[in-house]
Parts: sequence; structure tokens; C-alpha cells
Amino acid sequence: MITQLESARQGILTSEMKAIAGQEGLDETFILDHVAKGEIVIPCNPNRKYQKTVGIGTGLRTKVNASIGTSSDICDIGLEVEKARAAEEECADTLMELSAAGDMDKIRRTVLDSTNLPVGNVPLYQAFKETIQKHRNPAKLDPEYLFDLMEQQLADGLSFMAIHCGINQYAIDRLRKQGFRYGGLASKGGTFMVAWMDINQRENPLYEQFDRVCRLMKKYDAVLSLGNGIRAGAIHDSHDRAQMAEMIINCELAEIGREMGCQTMVEGPGHVPLDEIEGNIMLEKRMSGNAPYYVLGPIPCDTGAGYDHISAAIGAASSARFGADLVCYITPAEHLALPDVHDVREGVRATRLAVRIGDLAKYPDRRDTEKQAALARRDMRWEDLSRHLLFPDIAEAVRSARAPEEKQTCTMCGDFCAMKKGMELFETDIKEKR
Repeated sequence: MITQLESARQGILTSEMKAIAGQEGLDETFILDHVAKGEIVIPCNPNRKYQKTVGIGTGLRTKVNASIGTSSDICDIGLEVEKARAAEEECADTLMELSAAGDMDKIRRTVLDSTNLPVGNVPLYQAFKETIQKHRNPAKLDPEYLFDLMEQQLADGLSFMAIHCGINQYAIDRLRKQGFRYGGLASKGGTFMVAWMDINQRENPLYEQFDRVCRLMKKYDAVLSLGNGIRAGAIHDSHDRAQMAEMIINCELAEIGREMGCQTMVEGPGHVPLDEIEGNIMLEKRMSGNAPYYVLGPIPCDTGAGYDHISAAIGAASSARFGADLVCYITPAEHLALPDVHDVREGVRATRLAVRIGDLAKYPDRRDTEKQAALARRDMRWEDLSRHLLFPDIAEAVRSARAPEEKQTCTMCGDFCAMKKGMELFETDIKEKR
């Protein structure tokens, strides 16, 4: 297997690179150059015949990931398929299958068969769940079994994996010496790995055998997403010594993986106050050599439960603005319950809107759609406006449910319409706008 990264280094423009250039309206040599540098990754495991081609990284539209998966309380394969399809219908770019209960092989394969999105996962979930089932003790996890499981999952067609390679004994010592945290540990896989290391008094095998991780990922040209298992779960823990220790290690590992020909990206927080987001992204980009950055939210406050998709959308807009490349959605159920289909739809919509706002600031030359929407709204050309909206079905449903007496206006203003009066006042002065 020759990876996208290795192909680009040899000057080979793959069909996936060509597709991304077409999608993004960018020159093919731009894509080739940045894939060769490891600044753009393409999750595209060839074991999946039908899969959407997605580019993540420098110069590209900020992408949105949706996460689904079972828990011990709610385990329904049919529901997960519904959620996967809802995420794709709402135009998510990637999907993470994060089941932690049930027949995880069957769930993963069923989800892979139900969507065309590139699918990722966290292999530690299944590894620890099955170890607990077998031994009633997560500390009995066998590293050899973990590596075998990762290969099995990749062979099924996963195109990226969040692997917690950056947790090591040094980072755990930082947690102890700083007196733990306000928000505790927020990562399921990360927390179980920390426990495994503590009980066994051993180093993280994913860190110790990082070259083996990279070889596995290269075999299937899957993207290695360096997971942040010690991410902050509260804004008062943001950028503490433990988080920064893991971030430094992950950025170093991203560089090592890239040198080996493995496509890599770095994962970020987490809970981060708004004023720290720019600095966080600057640090990741500087320390990793501009590796693509995959951020989880981020959530800039701890008191928005029930509306955390809105909190996270504010963080996501800021993240996209300052250079994040892939944003994992947050749903209204975050911190409260397992998301349902409605939560998935709301989470994707909020995050798509957020990254659109961020991209408009990141790429000021890419605002033509906004201009055309504004002109259509000014001229009250409702059908034209709909074509430029992110959520035309929602907009049309609201308008038709509260239809105005006069078709040209809306019921917000009725016969007191500012747009209509403005057009009448300046009809002879209006210049053609393009």
C-alpha cells in the first residue's frame, strides 16, 4: 500500500487529490503540495468501495464530524443506522462510530454499510469493553490483542482512528503533581488507558510501539488521529500541564508518523475559554509542523448543558477562524444523555453554520455566496435566496407555515417591509451588483 502522503511525495496526483481540488475549487498542484507536506490528509481506506472523498487541512473548507454510538444504557443498532444516515443527510463530512456496548463488530460493519461518509472510531473502546467482559478487569488488557483488534477494525474499512498514543507516564505525573483537576478526565478511552498504566505500572503500549501503530495505519492508508485522552473537561483545566504534556507529545508523534509516510492529524480540546482558542491552535500548528487539527467542539463554558451545541458552535466558529481543520460536533444532549436522531441533526446543523462563519473570516475571498444571498434577500427573490442558504428546507418550512398576505414580503414586517420600501426609495439609484 502506498499512502496518499507517499504518492504526493513522489509527485503522483491521485484520483482523490483531483476530486478534492474540484470540490474546493483549488488548483490540483496546491492539493498535491500540501498532501506531500502532510498539511492535508485524505481518509480513504481502499477496503471501502463506496466512500465520499474528503480533504482535511490547510486551505480547505473546515470540515464537520458527527459522532454516533451505543452505550450500556441504550444499545440499538437500528437507531445508530438512523443516526448515521441523518448525519449524512445533514451534510456532515465524516462520521465517528463510537459504540461502547453491544456487538461492536456487527455495529461497526452495519454502520459502514449504511453510509458513504469516511468512518472513524476509537479502538480502545472495544478493546477495554471486551477485556472487561472476558476478565472482569480492564487492567488485563493485552497489548497484542489491542493491535490485532485495530487491524481487524481497519480491515473492515475504517478510514481514520483516534488513537491515544500521546498519553505517557510523564503526562500522568503532571496530573498528580497539579492535584488532579476541576473537571476530572473527560475521555473514556484515555481514562481507561491511564488506569491500565497506573495499575500495571507500565508505559502506554501505543506510545511505546508508535512505529507499529503507524505501520498498521499505513497498511490501510487510514489517517492516524492522535487522540487527546487527557483533554480538559472544564475551562478551569484548559491548558494545564497535563494537557500540554500530551499535546507536545502528540505534535512530536505527528511529525514522526509523517516521516514514516503515515497520514496524521492532531486532536485538540475539549473545554477551552473563548480567549484561549486562538493560542491553542497556534501552538498545535507551530509544534506539529502544521498538521491538520481536529478539535472536539470546543466548548467555551461549563454551564450550557441542554444548549451545549450552541456553546460549542461559538467555539467552533472561533476555531475555524483561527485554523482548525476538522470540528467534531456537539449535540444538545452533550453531558446529559446519549444523542438521538434529532440531536444528531441539530448538532450537525449548528456545527456546519459555525464553521461557515469561521471560514468566512479565515478566507475573506470566499464570500460570494453570502453576497448573492444578501442581494436575493434585498430584492425579495425568495426562490433565489433559498438556493444560497445552508438550510433551505428549514427556511422554506418556516416561511410557508407563516405565509404573508403579500407574497413578496414576509410576516416579520408585513406591509411595514423595510426591504420593499428601500427598493422603492432607491429604485433609480440601484447599480447592478455582482
